[in-house]
Amino acid sequence: MYATCGVSQTPIKNKNIKGEKNMKIRLNENEKVVKMVKEGLKKKNGYCPCRLEMNEDTKCMCKEFREQIADENFEGYCHCMLYYKEK
Repeated sequence: MYATCGVSQTPIKNKNIKGEKNMKIRLNENEKVVKMVKEGLKKKNGYCPCRLEMNEDTKCMCKEFREQIADENFEGYCHCMLYYKEK
């Protein structure tokens, strides 16, 4: 199951993505960024505050980031910089 926006600073372990067993996803370490993005998510009912469209693809955790984290070689932030996937 994917994490929802508004989670704590605790890393998220996800065992449901293409065999990844120790995937580590965490919030951005910059608390100002996290606060700003969470406020935007709240205003847009959970849809990415960085996108104009509001559909299932832009619902946080967005489709773009779900596809990126499915790649075992990907390490980096989601589009809005809320989440970071570590290798």
